[in-house]
Amino acid sequence: MTTDQMLLFGILILLFANLVWGRFRYDLVAFVALLATVLLGLIDYGQAFSGFGHPAVVIIALVLIVSRGLMNSGAVELIARVVTQPGRALPAHIGIMAVAGAALSAVINNVAALALLMSLDMDAARKAKRAVSVTLMPLSFGTILGGMITLIGTPPNIVIAQYREDALGAPFSMFDFAPVGLAVACAGIAYVAFIGWRLLPERPDTVSLEGDAGLYVAEARVKDGSKSIGMTLGELYPLGNDNDVTILGLVRRGKRLPGFSRGQELRKGDFLVLEGDPKQIEAFMGGAELDAVGAEKHGGLMGRSMSLVEAIVPEDARIVGRTTMALRLVQRHGVTLLGVSRQGKRFRDRVRNLPIKPGDVLLLIGPDENIASATSWLGVLPLENRRLEVLQRTKALLALACFGAAIALTVVGFAPLTIALGLCVVAFLGLGIIGGRDFYALIEWKVIVLLACLIPVGAALEDTGGSRLIADLVVSQTSGLPAWAVLTVLMVITMTLSDFLNNVATALIAAPIGVSIANSIGVSPDPFLMGVAVAASCAFLTPIGHKNNTIIMGPGNYQFGDYWRMGLILEVIVIAVAVPVIVLVWPF
Repeated sequence: MTTDQMLLFGILILLFANLVWGRFRYDLVAFVALLATVLLGLIDYGQAFSGFGHPAVVIIALVLIVSRGLMNSGAVELIARVVTQPGRALPAHIGIMAVAGAALSAVINNVAALALLMSLDMDAARKAKRAVSVTLMPLSFGTILGGMITLIGTPPNIVIAQYREDALGAPFSMFDFAPVGLAVACAGIAYVAFIGWRLLPERPDTVSLEGDAGLYVAEARVKDGSKSIGMTLGELYPLGNDNDVTILGLVRRGKRLPGFSRGQELRKGDFLVLEGDPKQIEAFMGGAELDAVGAEKHGGLMGRSMSLVEAIVPEDARIVGRTTMALRLVQRHGVTLLGVSRQGKRFRDRVRNLPIKPGDVLLLIGPDENIASATSWLGVLPLENRRLEVLQRTKALLALACFGAAIALTVVGFAPLTIALGLCVVAFLGLGIIGGRDFYALIEWKVIVLLACLIPVGAALEDTGGSRLIADLVVSQTSGLPAWAVLTVLMVITMTLSDFLNNVATALIAAPIGVSIANSIGVSPDPFLMGVAVAASCAFLTPIGHKNNTIIMGPGNYQFGDYWRMGLILEVIVIAVAVPVIVLVWPF
């Protein structure tokens, strides 16, 4: 072992130890490791930050933005609406949710897919009076499995594809991962739906995704061309029940009609009085094709990128004792007071004519760029992490068409994935599906920095002969075994690392080792790269191996050891299914 190899292995050991320890942010740990490698002369100064311009880094950033655009347009909601139905048997519910999660994860970031479906799953558990702990983990595992189906489904696939281009001259294409990914996803989902969930404990829920601001009384307007025109208010009750929204009454010509007005036929310009939480009110408004007062000032709910924000009213706020009508909030700031939460109390005043009291929580809706100035001017305090994007449902088909066109450009070879996704982002921006702030707010910078810092470190592992040294060790320990058995050993090692390390870091380190092993035994590197891609994505034993597993830990009231219960058998199934399919599709 050379001096350079010993230095680099020392840095990698310290890097892995700190990543597993978790005491420091993983992006900062990777940045320090990069600087140490440069200062020790293992990486040229000119190449120190070359990772920030690497195609894999750009693709991951663009995928995050495109994922948000598809969610903002309501395209993802079209699928989500059909996955939860009351009365389904538990195995059927788990299977359908896992399939939906896998399907979404194949085309958008799997963290975004889980974020969308998790609230639906928790709502379904609450309605069925069952513990959410038996359904959240299968859903999380389903989204992880689905990410393996396409190039853009999970970061390890992107890393492996770009590494193949650097090492072999051509990357894996969009659907090269599909044969193996589909086989593994189908087997894994069948397991979690029929067997895996039975191994999980039933624990009481401890976390509510909606927080504790209470229910809002809100008003939504019947807009021109709405499908609700001509329907009776009672005919919208099923939609209200589906979204946990109570329809309290009807306002016509500025006056609240007596009672619940169930038999009243809706007309253009009527206002429905609703009670519910912000997310469910927004979903009901989308389903009934309603909008808010003043929506025409900023292009309607289907116009520019819009948000719902909850804000509490302190005693010294400008709005205390006044109404938004008197303050001309819509005219001055282009923001509408959609609803008010007053300690669970209902009121019959019009929302815009309601004098606001200290302690009220306001539900404000408006363009992203207007919300901040409006809340500051009103003197109210936005609640942390309570911003909700308003879906632009009329643009769902346009968003899907733009995304489909981007994928088609890549598949036919007209443009690389970076350019195609970039064009899709520009189209989303032009259509108003995403706002300018999405370029920065939606990019997970810690992952970007981690990846960009470890790419040069991974290259140094190859340049110093470190990957060859590890490969020779694996080959010597598996001497006499067939190539498929060596592949299995590599996948087990990679999968074990991924359970404790970030999957991007695992893929970056394991990819050059896989190629070196293939070269040492004289076979094609492709099955080994594909094996690394699958194994790096399959982190089912711990809550720290994959972000989706971390996200569900609180809401599902899981303990660290619960992941082993279902995850260990799943990892065995992944190996048992993946190895034969890889050998069949990507022969040695």
